[in-house]
Amino acid sequence: MRLDLTGKVALVTGSTQGIGQAIAAGLARAGATVAVNGRKADGVAATIESLAGQGEFVAAPGDVSTDEGAAQVLAAVPHVDVLVNNLGIFGAESPLEISDDEWRRYFEVNVLSAVRLTRAYLPGMTERGWGRVQYIASDSAIATPAEMIHYGMTKTSLLAVSRGFAKFAAGTGVTVNSVIAGPTHTGGVEDFVYQLVDKDLPWEQAQRQFMREHRPQSLLQRLIEPEEIANMVVYLASPLSSATTGGALRVDGGYVDAILP
Repeated sequence: MRLDLTGKVALVTGSTQGIGQAIAAGLARAGATVAVNGRKADGVAATIESLAGQGEFVAAPGDVSTDEGAAQVLAAVPHVDVLVNNLGIFGAESPLEISDDEWRRYFEVNVLSAVRLTRAYLPGMTERGWGRVQYIASDSAIATPAEMIHYGMTKTSLLAVSRGFAKFAAGTGVTVNSVIAGPTHTGGVEDFVYQLVDKDLPWEQAQRQFMREHRPQSLLQRLIEPEEIANMVVYLASPLSSATTGGALRVDGGYVDAILP
């Protein structure tokens, strides 16, 4: 199976670290020119430097959770063939202590940023008759944890956004899908794990305790590596996924105890 994206331009939001960086690298290795996005230009430049030799990258700095930042990204990358809405924030907080401002911040960063860019790039895709839009969702969209209700809400929203835009793009040659990522090993997740387990534990022990006590539903029984999420994204970005649209595809290690989605 050859996943060939030669000649395609891709934008991955929030791609200076973690899952986003792994996705950017995977798309570039498949032949796409990949726009790396982050809030700060120096962070974007450092990421591109670290990815040297893996493909072709361009810088697209800007905070896409704001109109101004999104405009900056659109100026750097006027059109894309593959849009991966990966940007997201997360954290543990008592449900009764989440302020209105925090609810709004999570929605604006995790959901509205994706809607804003889809609205900007989708018309060009439909005019050209080919495109791929993806949203990086989470197992929390379906199995919302009590300590992350505000985060889970945003990921559930992305499933609805994805399905709705897929219907809008019906018959145009553009596919729209969500990827449901399970508990994944990133630097940010390491910090999150240590919010919930003994901070003095070595990482491997902390990870096992976290999965055992807080994510016991996982059939994988380990954290997923970012490259494993990226593999699904690259496939969905490729011409080989042409019959897959309007879907919510799971890369969750069997975490969600359901057959569908």
